[in-house]
Amino acid sequence: MNKIKRIYYYFFYKVYKAMIWTSYPFGNFLSGFRASLAIIALELWIVFTIHNYYHIINNINPKSSSDLLLYVACFLIIIFNYITFDRNDNVWKKYNSEFDNLSKRKNIIGGIIVWSIILFITINFFISTYYSQKKFSIRYTPEFIAKERREDSLQKAKQIENLKKIYGEDKK
Repeated sequence: MNKIKRIYYYFFYKVYKAMIWTSYPFGNFLSGFRASLAIIALELWIVFTIHNYYHIINNINPKSSSDLLLYVACFLIIIFNYITFDRNDNVWKKYNSEFDNLSKRKNIIGGIIVWSIILFITINFFISTYYSQKKFSIRYTPEFIAKERREDSLQKAKQIENLKKIYGEDKK
C-alpha cells in the first residue's frame, strides 16, 4: 500500500513540477491546486473512458442510460483528491522534497513513464469518445430517422392489410 501511495505522490510531483515550469513568471502560484485539478481531470477521463467502452461493448446508447454510478465515481474522485492533496499540504510537500533528491536518471525515467501514462489516458479518452459518438450518433441523423419512418409506415401498411384480411374487407 505504501508503494502505491509513493507512486501516486510521484505522479503528482511530476504534474506539479510541470505546473511550476509552465507558470514561469508567476512562480509556483497555485501550482499545487492546478496540479490537483490536472490529476482530477485525468482520473475523470479514466472513468469516462471506462463508461464509453462499457456502452460501446454492450451496445447501450449513453443518452438512454442512467449515470448515477458515473456521478458517484466523480464525487468520490474529487473527495479523495481533496483529502490527499488539498486538505493537508504537508504530506505532498514532504514527498516532493524527497523526490527532488532522487538522481537525475531516476527522475528522467520516472518522467517518461508518467508522461507516457498521461498521453495514454488522454488519447484513450478521446478515442473512446470518438467511437461512442460515431456509434450512437448515427441513430439521430436525418437519414436514419427517415429510414425508420419508412420502415414504420411499411409496417403499419402491412398491419392494415392483415386487419383487412381478418375482417374480410379485402374481398370487397
